[in-house]
Amino acid sequence: MLSDLQIAQKAKILPIKNIAKKLGILASELELYGDYKAKISLSILDRIKNNPTGKFILVTAITPTPLGEGKTVTTIGLSLALNQLVGKTATCIRQPSLGPVFGIKGGAAGGGYSQVIPMEDFNLHFTGDVHAVGLAHNLAAAFLDNAIFKKRFDVDLSTISWNRVVDVSDRALRNVRIGLGTIEDGIPRDSGFDITVASEVMAILALTNSLSDLRKRLGRIILARDKSGKPITCEDLKVSGSMAALLIQAIKPNLIQTLENTPCFVHAGPFANIAHGNSSILADKIALKLANYVVTEAGFGADCGAEKFMDIKCRISGEKPDCVVIVCSVRALKMHSGKFRVIAGKPLDPGLTEENIEAVKQGCCNLKKQIENMKLFGVPVVVAINKFTTDTQKEIDVIKKEAVAAGAKDALESEVWLKGGKGGLNLAKAVIQACNEKNNFKFLYPLDISIKDKIKIIATKIYGAKDVEYSEITNKKIEEFGHLGFDNLPICMAKTHLSLSHDPNLKGAPKDFILPVRDIRASIGAGFLYPLCGSMRTMPGLPTHPAGEKIDIDEQGKIVGLF
Repeated sequence: MLSDLQIAQKAKILPIKNIAKKLGILASELELYGDYKAKISLSILDRIKNNPTGKFILVTAITPTPLGEGKTVTTIGLSLALNQLVGKTATCIRQPSLGPVFGIKGGAAGGGYSQVIPMEDFNLHFTGDVHAVGLAHNLAAAFLDNAIFKKRFDVDLSTISWNRVVDVSDRALRNVRIGLGTIEDGIPRDSGFDITVASEVMAILALTNSLSDLRKRLGRIILARDKSGKPITCEDLKVSGSMAALLIQAIKPNLIQTLENTPCFVHAGPFANIAHGNSSILADKIALKLANYVVTEAGFGADCGAEKFMDIKCRISGEKPDCVVIVCSVRALKMHSGKFRVIAGKPLDPGLTEENIEAVKQGCCNLKKQIENMKLFGVPVVVAINKFTTDTQKEIDVIKKEAVAAGAKDALESEVWLKGGKGGLNLAKAVIQACNEKNNFKFLYPLDISIKDKIKIIATKIYGAKDVEYSEITNKKIEEFGHLGFDNLPICMAKTHLSLSHDPNLKGAPKDFILPVRDIRASIGAGFLYPLCGSMRTMPGLPTHPAGEKIDIDEQGKIVGLF
């Protein structure tokens, strides 16, 4: 069987200008990066603003397991199937971080016959957007330390919240001491590094509506406070203009194609367990005015990226989804039952027995909770069962029955990894039907209630918590944010993606736990507050055998081992 990379390298790839033409993008609106990738000029928004708006489909998933649920594969495969049925369909996805590419997860181009190409470019440097975000972020850090050194502000060093960033997983950089050396090398202080996609600058790039809006948002970033408690912003340091200049190309969405030569917009890459985990508003706006159907995905499970898609991204963009697709798999649901293990990255199946069927049924508790979560927003839900050759019809029938009983409009097998668009035609038909049904979209909470009330609503309704417990520092900060006028912002919960709770070891659908909020921070440029629940890392570490060990180049200069 061919690897994902071999399938991608054997694909018939078309010049990107041909892909753009399919959507009606003019040559003057296309900025080429070679033959197979391009940026889209934001000037297109004025030309297409009066076009009809396409149907908007959000793909999310059950709580992730080490086996992978196939969310990106389904996102791409569903768009291929919709294109076969109705034509003019576009995909909108995030750009992957190099941390996971060389770490645990690998790339994010999909897989099998539902991939985006050129896969190597997409998973590696691409058009340099992530690097631009990192430079803009680190420029602000340099300006801050220079201002401290030059005594331009009476900075309270204990309040500095702006680490530096790098787009690799490097646990050794989580906590560092900077300013060491001579008196000319700065003021010694404790600091650290985050991964670039965790930067507030990346969240801003994903949530901005225009270049002028980007500039304003960068100016509002709070880096630290002075000793009187006053916030020190990028605008105060006079660095936000330079940051915007570094992002003037990165703000333009990127265009590539799928294996079936359908358009795919790739833009921004915020993590969903730290930030809001969705591709950019700008890419969505362009795609929705050019395509009949637009398929996008939210990071991790529905309790993470999908909740934030609804409560943060939709508030800012003004768009709303017509349908939500929740991806699951037989083997992943077995894991949520607690009766299914993974050894050396491979599933250990207890066998095709009644016990096996019962494991699937018990594991459906997680799927049912995620369906319930999405129905809270008033949007029709369809379940996609990502099918593997080891799955039995009895197991699939159990999932279908449980999903429909929980309120899903339908639940269907998806074989898009093996068959491309043809493997998702039934799923696509169900999605089309759901998109045409009545949509009662609503937000989970209003903005004019207290910070703690918003947190509690998310914790109890989405996660299943009994209550919320706050640390002393969190209570103090919440009070301060209220005085500063930040209490009317949406909430972006930062928690593990491996459980509905704060504890990655709690699988299935845990109930009646107490959610600990150990800290809360303000991303004023992005426009949200983010509570930190349990133990959260903003810089991942590498596993014992990182994915990067398998990546190399052959004698012909082709990349091998990328997945």
